[in-house]
Formats: sequence, structure tokens, C-alpha cells
Amino acid sequence: MAIHFIGFRGNEYHNAVKVFGEPDFIHMTHDNRMYGEVDINNDILVFGPKADPRVISKHSDQTQERF
Repeated sequence: MAIHFIGFRGNEYHNAVKVFGEPDFIHMTHDNRMYGEVDINNDILVFGPKADPRVISKHSDQTQERF
């Protein structure tokens, strides 16, 4: 099981860490590329205010971090 943060910035990120702990993956945008790293049956996706779970961006963001 991995935790994915999607669309978090600055203080929003730090507040989410307080609630969910450190993420395994950080995705700046909600795009199709990120689903290559998601185990949809086991992972937890946490959407920040900069991401809408109902909208998948047409543009991919290759910037990511793995801890």
C-alpha cells in the first residue's frame, strides 16, 4: 500500500502530512501518467485543493518524487 498526494502545495502539503503521514508519491497534477504508479486496489489517493478527482488533466506532469 502506498499513499499518493495529488495537487498539494506549501502549507497544504504540511497539513496533509500531519493527517496522513509522509506520502510515498507526490503528483503535482491529476493526470493519466500517475496511474502507472498507482495500485488502484490498494493505494490511497489524497487529493489537494489544486487537483479535482473528477478531472484528469490532458497534460502530463513528469515532475514527481518518491520517498
